[in-house]
Order: sequence, then C-alpha cells, then structure tokens
Amino acid sequence: MTNPVAPMQSTDTPYVLVLYYSQHGTTKALAYAIAQGIEDAGMTARIRTVPTVAAETVVAKPAIPDEGDLYCTLSDLKNCSGLALGSPTHFGNMAGAMKHFWDSTVTLWLAGNLQNKPACVFTSTGSMHGGQETTLLTMMMPLLHHGMMVLGLPYSNPELGRTNRGGTPYGASHVSGSAHDQPVTKDERTLAIAQGKRLAQATKALINATWS
Repeated sequence: MTNPVAPMQSTDTPYVLVLYYSQHGTTKALAYAIAQGIEDAGMTARIRTVPTVAAETVVAKPAIPDEGDLYCTLSDLKNCSGLALGSPTHFGNMAGAMKHFWDSTVTLWLAGNLQNKPACVFTSTGSMHGGQETTLLTMMMPLLHHGMMVLGLPYSNPELGRTNRGGTPYGASHVSGSAHDQPVTKDERTLAIAQGKRLAQATKALINATWS
C-alpha cells in the first residue's frame, strides 16, 4: 500500500484509490483490508482520507494532516483507475465530511474524468440497524452520476452468509457497537479483502478497454 508520508507516485502508474472517512477507526480498518486485497491482486492501492468539517469553521485544516493518511485531492481522484469509497453511517447516509468532499468534484463530473472506472463502497455502523445498506446505496449515487461502474460483493463469498455483524452484497460493512469497541471480525475482514481483489481485477480488465 502507498506509504501515507511518501511522495506521491507518478500518475503513469495505475492505482486504485481507497478513499475513506473514519472517526473511531473501524472504517479505516476496512479500508486497509480492501487495500490489501487490491495489492494482493497485483495493483497499487493509494489510501486517502478527508478532513473533518464543522458547521462553522474557525481555523482552516492544514493541507497535510499532522498524522495518519493524507487528505485526498481532486488530482488523486481524477487520476485513479478505480475507487473504493468508505464512510461510517450518519443517520443512514455517508458522513458530512465525505459528502462535503464529493460536493467539490463538479469539475471532474463536467470533464467526465471518472467515467467507465470501476468503484465499490463500504461502511460501518454503531448499531445493527444503523443504516448500513442505505448508506452503501446512497454512497453509490455520486459514483453513478460520475459515470462509474459500481461493483458489489457476490454470494460466491461464503462469508457473506456466515457473518452476523456486517457484510452485504452492496459492499463490505461492520457493526462496531455503541462504544465502538467491537473489532472487525475474521469474516468481515475476508469480505473486505475479497472486495478489494474484485475491484482490482475489474480495474485491470478495464484499463485498456476502448469505449465508443
């Protein structure tokens, strides 16, 4: 996986962008498992996050965070060959910080920069019925508007039928508990890795495809 503090790679090297927002670390854990699957399939994973937003901004966030993964730029998104998008559930939808980022991508939409690129989504919730599936589905909306090709998780993954704390055909997920103290299970991690592999395989197949 791309070292968060290392210089950015040349855009000549195809990469899959793993873009996530995480407050308690669970969505981040899923992001890194998906990135593992991407690299296991022979592609480079570039991990990025987005800064927290507030209703009233007093001090602007630094362009580079003091610690953790780098913030995603429009260039990171524009030049990716595939995308894995993750956010915790906030009232059945993606977190405001991630929504704020996607609201800034109009220039990429106008230019069609993301069209025909594969993508997938993943999420985490504090409760069993906290809106996992609605969050996954609504995260797909901006991707579809950008012309991306959205992938899910097929039931050929046996873990999808075993897990009882997450995992959906719409994308990898996890229930972390109200105190966010429940770690990602083995089955959920396996599903996240499988999702990364599937995304990478689709990306490799589409990189040289010709679109009319």
